[in-house]
Amino acid sequence: MENFEIGIIGAGDMGMLYAKRFKKAGYTVNICDTPDRYAELQAKHGNLGINILPDGYAVSRRSDYIIYSVPAVIIGKAVQEYGRATKMNAIVAGQTSVKTPEIMAFDKYLPKDVHIVTCHSMHGPNIDTKGQPLAIIRYRSDDQHYQKAVEVLKALESRMIHLTYEEHDRITADTQAATHLSFISLGTAWSLQGYHPWLNPQFISGINNVKVAMALRIYASKWHVYAGLAIMNPLAKKQLQCYVKSMTTLYKYMIAGKHQEFRDLVYCAADFIFGKDRSHKTILLDDDVLDQLSLSQVPKKESKPNSHLSLLCAAVCWYKMGMSPYDNLVCQTPPFRMWLGIVEYLFCNQEMLEESITTALEDRYTQAEDLVFYTAVSGWGQCIELGSFEGYQERFEKTAEFLRPKLEEGKDLSTMILKKLTKDEQKTLPIL
Repeated sequence: MENFEIGIIGAGDMGMLYAKRFKKAGYTVNICDTPDRYAELQAKHGNLGINILPDGYAVSRRSDYIIYSVPAVIIGKAVQEYGRATKMNAIVAGQTSVKTPEIMAFDKYLPKDVHIVTCHSMHGPNIDTKGQPLAIIRYRSDDQHYQKAVEVLKALESRMIHLTYEEHDRITADTQAATHLSFISLGTAWSLQGYHPWLNPQFISGINNVKVAMALRIYASKWHVYAGLAIMNPLAKKQLQCYVKSMTTLYKYMIAGKHQEFRDLVYCAADFIFGKDRSHKTILLDDDVLDQLSLSQVPKKESKPNSHLSLLCAAVCWYKMGMSPYDNLVCQTPPFRMWLGIVEYLFCNQEMLEESITTALEDRYTQAEDLVFYTAVSGWGQCIELGSFEGYQERFEKTAEFLRPKLEEGKDLSTMILKKLTKDEQKTLPIL
């Protein structure tokens, strides 16, 4: 497409990832951030062959495909400010994780001649776009401009999935809401107890390595990435509420001595999600590989049993909602892939599952640990229910600061695990 220019409003991690991929594919790329960052961006990225512009007005006036790569919490404000400058007959997209407020902003503030073909890369900026799921949403566009948008997005080499914005928000709610809640609650629980998980014998081997690595990966990211989905996606709240209620039920059974009720609920969830024959091949790495990918400073021989209450609760939540997590694998995110993988790993290993249940019901030390996790889940649930971005940011950044000694190492470790997981998967999943 000769003389076709791509504009990106928002030069954060994802915005720069997109800019570099489009530039590599031969497109003219224009990018900006807030005006106060103009000089900084010129100094940092001025040698990349990308046009660094002072603001969204400059990007919007000259670009043929404009992508708003801004936090979901400010998408309305950004489109209100720069939408009026959109080039006539241009295509506009957003890269937010919640499409309902994004579409509402586009509808309200963009000129009627503008075509809307939006998208969402279902991964973070530290993952290569190649082979990863990319949601493409045709909201308002003729065939010619839609095909242009698709052609541009092919430069990412992602696995394209065509959805409506309603389908997108339902799937992201199903795959990300409870997943993120689990990981951020683990981090908060460790922070509240004042210990780092890589020093705790309950978190030193196997699937515990995945829990630790993925929690650190999330806390190494920016808080608004997760707050936007949790608070702004109305469909996410239903699953978050279910996870909190499932956790409450399980923990009350634990401390009330209702052993049979606890077992019955866990096994009902197991049968519903994985079937009665759970000896099939798991989708995660084996223990030998996972033990090599560890942050732990405690020898494996000193490991202690873990109730894996966060994983038991995930299965119960899916069961209560009547939802099969496998239905959403086509739009999986890396954290969801890992989360489903370790849940399946636990439930398809009968000996490990029994050890988990027994530990939850009989080990007093574990029950005390799980009380703090339950408290963390409840606290995050209340924060999200209140719609408090300030509260979310404060809780998130406080926990991130506690975990800071290992954040970068945990992010690198989780990337290694994800690469091992997706290597074989990319051979079998077609580009849609």
